[in-house]
This record gives sequence, C-alpha cells and structure tokens, in this order.
Amino acid sequence: MSDPLLRLVGLHTHFQTKGSGLFGKKKVIKAVNGVSFDIAPGEVLSLVGESGCGKSTVGRTLTHLEKATSGQAFFEGNDFLALTPSEFRPLRRDIQMIFQDPFASLNPRLKIEQTLAEPLFIHGLCKTWDEARVQIAATLELVGLDPKVMARHPHEFSGGQRQRIGIARVMILKPKLVIADEAVSALDVSIQAQVLNLIKKLQRDSGVSMLFISHDLGVVRHISDRVAVMFEGQIVEIGDKTQIFEAPQHEYTRKLLGSIPRISLGREVA
Repeated sequence: MSDPLLRLVGLHTHFQTKGSGLFGKKKVIKAVNGVSFDIAPGEVLSLVGESGCGKSTVGRTLTHLEKATSGQAFFEGNDFLALTPSEFRPLRRDIQMIFQDPFASLNPRLKIEQTLAEPLFIHGLCKTWDEARVQIAATLELVGLDPKVMARHPHEFSGGQRQRIGIARVMILKPKLVIADEAVSALDVSIQAQVLNLIKKLQRDSGVSMLFISHDLGVVRHISDRVAVMFEGQIVEIGDKTQIFEAPQHEYTRKLLGSIPRISLGREVA
C-alpha cells in the first residue's frame, strides 16, 4: 500500500469570539476539534455533515485560509500547517480549492483569460501570453466550455458555467490534491448533476486526490472512495463508502442518511 498523499493528525481550529456587553467573557468556538484522516494518491475522501459541523473549516485550514490552533498535516511526508505564507506559497500549485460560491470566487473585473492566466504566470508555468492562451483554451474545452469565452467577463455566465470556470482555474495547474468545498450546493438542482459528473470525470482521468466536502450524502455516494462523517468538530465515523451507506455504525450517520435529500444524477459523463 502506498504512503498517503495527505495525512491529517489531531487538527484543531478554534475561534475566539467577543463576549456580549462591556464585561462579557470571550468564548472559544472549537470548530475543528481533533480531526485525523489520510487521503491516498488518487483517492476521493468525502467529508460530510450538517452545516456548522466544521467540515469547511477543515478545508480552509488545509489551504491556510484559516490558522490551525494545533495538530499536524503532512503532504507527501512534510508537515505544512506551521509554514509561513511565503513558505506555503510553492504548495499552492499542488493543493487547490474549488469554492462553493461560483459568483464570489471570480473577480468580476477580469476577463476569463486573465483569471486563468494568473495562476500560470504566478507559478512560472508560462512565459508568454501565447503559451498561456494555448493552455487556457485546452482547459476550457476540458471543462466543457468553448475557448472563445476566454474574452468574456464572469457576469456573462450562468452559475453552472462560472463553476466550470472555477474548476478550470484549479485544473489548469495540474494539482495533486483538490479540496472541493460544497462545489455543487450553490447550483440549481438541474445543474448540480452536470457539474458533479464533470468533477468525477476530471478526477478519474487525471488521478488527482480529492477531499470532497458536502452536506449531502446522496451526492458524495456517487463520487467517493471513502466517507468521513463529521459532527460538532469531530469525525464520528469513517470508512469505505459501501460500509457507510449499507452498514453505518454511528447513530448520527444513520440519521444523516435518513434525513438528507438526494439528487438524481441522471446519465453520467462517459
């Protein structure tokens, strides 16, 4: 068995809030309270739970958008949680994130070609605009968009198209780990299946590892290799998706399975 690409050990991410009133005591919110898991090369691990359970904070902490309180996160054997922003910058190419809101995640002032070219130039993958446009065109086709759209602005696209552009921005760097944070939950149900099937196809074809964060067990069933169920900042059950869906051990997992609505994926992308 190969070594894990990502190993998370005892992650804690706590937030301190101001107390109410002049002399109110500060409170500590333990959003993530001792989370550990591994992700193997090419594996999709889904992290599921209700809103507020801390699952998105795990993803944001792994991408240094939130600061870990304690714990370790090893990527290819190296602990990166304690790295400074400048030290972590080279890893940003390998660890990419698909955000939930396709409207807020794109700069409205930039054309699509500028949005997609920026990471290429930052990471030194292109030296000229001609080189960048070749890669941008190929990546847009990969996510099901006409390369001609690179001259347009985000407001000219639907939510589903914007999320495809967000996915293109991630995949153009050929990352080793993708963290997808509620990547389809902000879309219309009719569009969710298309985007989910696209993510599944891109992951399968590229072999990239993925942490897929969702509140919907019906969605993660179609994309996961393993599933981790999170409740109040902790993982209460983790296992192969067949075990989780057919023989859940924890009471919370059983309640989640029985209460969360599921979407119909229809025909999958070949």
